[in-house]
Amino acid sequence: MKDVLYLKDEQIKDFIEKLFFAYRETFADPKKIIAKYSFGIAHHKTIHLIDKYEGITVSGLLRKLKVTKQSLNRVLKDLSKKNFVIAKKGEIDSRNKHLFLSKNGKKIADEIFAKQKKRIYQALKSSDSQAVINFKEILEKIVNG
Repeated sequence: MKDVLYLKDEQIKDFIEKLFFAYRETFADPKKIIAKYSFGIAHHKTIHLIDKYEGITVSGLLRKLKVTKQSLNRVLKDLSKKNFVIAKKGEIDSRNKHLFLSKNGKKIADEIFAKQKKRIYQALKSSDSQAVINFKEILEKIVNG
C-alpha cells in the first residue's frame, strides 16, 4: 500500500495507458455498431445517457456531456431524423424538452450494452469484491477531479 502513496511519474503514465486501452477496448464494438447508422461517439454517448436517464432534459444532457448546445443539437437532429430519439415537451414546464429513446433507439442501446457488458462483466467477475469497490472509488475520484 505504501507504493500507492508514492506513485512515480512512470507508474502514473502506466495507469493512464491502461485507462486508454480499457476505454479503447470497451468502445471498439459500439463504434462498429453505431457506424452502421453513420453515427459517431457523440451519438453513442447521447444514446447511452438518454437510455440511463430516461426523460432527461436537453439541459440536463448538456450538463452531463459538457458539450455546446450546437454540438448536442446536431447529434439530436441526427438521432431524431433516424427515429432513435423522441423529444417531448415537459408537462410541468413546456419549455423543457424531455428525451426518450424510441423502439429503434432502445434496440441499438441494448445491442451496444450487450457488447460492453460482456467485457466489463468478465473483468468484474474475475476480481475480488474489494478490488471492484476500490476500482469504482478510483474511477469516481478521477471523474470528479
